[in-house]
Amino acid sequence: MKITVYIATSLDGFIARPDGDIEWLHNPDYVLEGEDMGYGALMESINCLVMGSGSYEKVRSFDIPWPYEKPVIVLSSRPQDIPAELASKISQMSGSPTEIVQSLKQKGVNHIYLDGGKTVQDFLSAGLVSELIITQIPILLGKGIPLFGPLPADIHLSHQQTRSYPNGMVQSHYLVQ
Repeated sequence: MKITVYIATSLDGFIARPDGDIEWLHNPDYVLEGEDMGYGALMESINCLVMGSGSYEKVRSFDIPWPYEKPVIVLSSRPQDIPAELASKISQMSGSPTEIVQSLKQKGVNHIYLDGGKTVQDFLSAGLVSELIITQIPILLGKGIPLFGPLPADIHLSHQQTRSYPNGMVQSHYLVQ
């Protein structure tokens, strides 16, 4: 199974402010007309998204319609509020990353887009992440929720590509070895 992390961080490695705020990502200076930075191709290649409950709640808080057409799996041990109109697109799972991957494999899933800080950390620690596509936003937050945390062992990466954009963003693609 291929598991891809596609995520943005501040230059100092945070995915959100300490309170979970991500408004800093919505700066109009970061928008490049006609450029999706590989997001469309990723979405075409995946079977589903897997995200933690915090990420799910954050996406639900946006004042926009549900943005995903692909199935979304929300990881949580407590029941999530899934509106009836999204019940065909969103489901909930709990268990270890290995158990979740095994269950999804049995359902025919072969490529996951993984999102959410704690979820990414847990799947990395379990040795399940295949690749990381990290876009650094040209801002220093100073403190916040880090993308990476403690690991049981070093994780070696193979650099595939780095692209810089005229708005100051830098996107790096790594394979996990």
